[in-house]
Amino acid sequence: MVTSSAPGKVYLFGEHAVVYGEPAVPCAIERRARVTAEQRDDDKLRVNATDLTLDGFTVEYDGSVADTPDIDVAEPLLEEGMGYVNQAIEQARDAAGAQDVGFDVTVQSAIPLGAGLGSSAAVVNAAIDAATRELGVELDPREIADRAYRVEYEVQDGQASRADTFCSAMGGAVRVEGDDCRQIPDVPNLPFVVGYDGGSGDTGKLVAGVRDLREEYGFAADTVEAIGDIVREGEAALEADDLDELGELMNFNHGLLSALGVSSRSLDAMVWAAREGDALGAKLTGAGGGGCIVALDPTEGTETALRYTPGCEATFRAELDTDGVRVES
Repeated sequence: MVTSSAPGKVYLFGEHAVVYGEPAVPCAIERRARVTAEQRDDDKLRVNATDLTLDGFTVEYDGSVADTPDIDVAEPLLEEGMGYVNQAIEQARDAAGAQDVGFDVTVQSAIPLGAGLGSSAAVVNAAIDAATRELGVELDPREIADRAYRVEYEVQDGQASRADTFCSAMGGAVRVEGDDCRQIPDVPNLPFVVGYDGGSGDTGKLVAGVRDLREEYGFAADTVEAIGDIVREGEAALEADDLDELGELMNFNHGLLSALGVSSRSLDAMVWAAREGDALGAKLTGAGGGGCIVALDPTEGTETALRYTPGCEATFRAELDTDGVRVES
């Protein structure tokens, strides 16, 4: 029996635009998904998943997405969550050359499901690492990231980028532009504060919506390119350790994402509350449509403001996590 973990992430800049080859800078945060894999005597897959939202739920099934458990979780989220684990185990079997091996898998996560914090990438990375180690194979984090990307690409019908999976596998802050993925060295300990509205967005629908806008309007394509320009400016600010500039660029990035139709009333309310609480900058993180915002604030102002914001279900500080996927036991 092996337990591995991997961190969630926030986007400093670049979500949605990264799908179209623009750069993005996601950062790993100290909230983790832990996956335990134990080999069975047969070829069955049995999964026990807990705490996949802040309140948590438990689901057990035998590896068949067709038999959806009857629990109070949005059907698309549940189907995706089950699909991620199934495909992660398939990648582990492939890596170890053991196609007929069964597993008991337990997933425990402190990352809200579908909220823009990279829960699926963290679960997939941790599952691949735990299952391959259980079979006596130890993979390099970059190979885990590559295999995890294949899982997300499959489950998300070809609309995934490498950003989430690479960031979760490697830890710290990373830069992703197409297939070019690298860690950013010497990043300061960014003072992230996360606000969560208790909901989630439909990633596939939101990504498709941006795609449709780009195809219909030239200025929407220009907006996507402008997000890429913000990322490049942000890299210079990171190198200079200029938190004020980073905050301003985050504000610009949120405005452009909102123009692309991927924000929501609750996300906008949290963003403005954070700014009024003296955050250096604030923006949605992830696909949008609901879920989480991220702010930069070394003080307690943003957390206090968000606690009194209607629609904000939870707020927490999330330090930069320099560790990526790792074995726990």
